[in-house]
Amino acid sequence: MRNVIWAVAITAALAIAAAAVRTEEATEVMLKPGDPAPAFSLPGSDGKTHSLAGLKGKPVVVAWFPKAFTTGCTIECKSMREAGDKIRQYDVAYFAASVDDPGTNKKFAESLELDFPILSDPDKDVARAYGVVTPERQVAHRWTFYIGADGKILAVDREIKPATAAQDIAAKLESLGVKKTS
Repeated sequence: MRNVIWAVAITAALAIAAAAVRTEEATEVMLKPGDPAPAFSLPGSDGKTHSLAGLKGKPVVVAWFPKAFTTGCTIECKSMREAGDKIRQYDVAYFAASVDDPGTNKKFAESLELDFPILSDPDKDVARAYGVVTPERQVAHRWTFYIGADGKILAVDREIKPATAAQDIAAKLESLGVKKTS
């Protein structure tokens, strides 16, 4: 009888734990086009603080990556540097972003001679708001967010190819009808 009681208690505890996990998963953010972009004010590798509010009226691209100085992230950021002229054809502000601390991102940007800022979110508050970190994944997903001049999400790319990141960003800006610079 005691074994039956223990078995019932363990089964109940497992069911409660599974429900808690499902509830936690259900509360994870999955932004989609039309949603308001979460506000941010983050330090950049250029020594400036960049905020979505400060860019109001201008489309913004934020390319989240997992971790500075890793192979895929290096390839992605190099692509954005080497083919950045394709992105700069559009009237947008663009950034890479990670949950690395500002000092690490500054060194990473300097090592790659980047001509665009990397935003740092070591507290992960903004990363959580964008859904790129979760309780199960504490480094950012490699996702790129396209934010309209009105502050709403235009598109989210969750299938990033690091080697062609810049070309893919430019192609997406074109398909979204983002205005080109003069």
